[in-house]
Amino acid sequence: MKIDRLIGILSILLQQDKVTAPYLAEKFEVSRRTINRDVEDICKAGIPLVTTQGQNGGISIMEGYRLDKTLLTSGDMQSILAGLRSLDSVAGTNRYQLLMEKLSVGSRDVLTSNDHIRIDLSSWYKSALAPKIERIQNAIEACRLISFRYYSPRGEGEREIEPYLLIFQWSSWYVWGYCRQRNDYRMFKLNRMDSLRDTGEKFDKRQLPDCDWSPRRIYPASIHVKVRCASGMKWRLIEEYGVECFTEQEDGFLLFESDFVDRNSLYGWLLSFGEQMELLEPEELRKELADMFGRMQRRYQKETE
Repeated sequence: MKIDRLIGILSILLQQDKVTAPYLAEKFEVSRRTINRDVEDICKAGIPLVTTQGQNGGISIMEGYRLDKTLLTSGDMQSILAGLRSLDSVAGTNRYQLLMEKLSVGSRDVLTSNDHIRIDLSSWYKSALAPKIERIQNAIEACRLISFRYYSPRGEGEREIEPYLLIFQWSSWYVWGYCRQRNDYRMFKLNRMDSLRDTGEKFDKRQLPDCDWSPRRIYPASIHVKVRCASGMKWRLIEEYGVECFTEQEDGFLLFESDFVDRNSLYGWLLSFGEQMELLEPEELRKELADMFGRMQRRYQKETE
């Protein structure tokens, strides 16, 4: 991409006093004419580059305009590299690794030193997820509408949105934008999308509101529960809710308290524990759950008769 190349050229010029156009052309695998156009674009952006002819000629940043090339320390560059590698893990490419190599010209130790952070944002659904991310990212950059069929607990339907942000949160990928059907901003989970397409229709960017991305704001909890849990499930409670979510009882069981968004999420969570969990409160949901178990029992008994 051109912007990557321009950043790479500036990075080289910040670390070397002078370079030649043939050197840059070979480095970025483009023609000398392309490098000359890049130099003109950089000058138009307000960064004065000087080109000199002769045996010791080349391209350099005008004296007095040079930025401190030590602005980013080796530790800073390592942190940036860890973040860029995490983006590569999404699509299974090395696009951002190559960008990092351009940014770290003259500091190869940054790339070859031992890594102590590894961030993998890939998904079990990489083959389906990566194309969605790329398509949405392109639509965001070009200010084009996207449309898709969306499946949620409330049902399914066609949506058309103005995409503004790709978000990785709560171990999943989402797109946040202005929904034309709801006339409001909404967040959509990419794994619940089908038939995603870029409509090609342009939209004018809106003045975006301040957003609170906390779970309680996006998915407000409305059901407070008390649950009796077997001690053997302590590891899971700690993993999902932390060490302060339960109290140990004299009989060895654990008393768990928390809030849930709706019945479906609560019942699904309880069922995943099997016999290791018992819902104590609220009483009306305890009765509702008992009726559900009764219907399930009758269904399975009927099938075995």
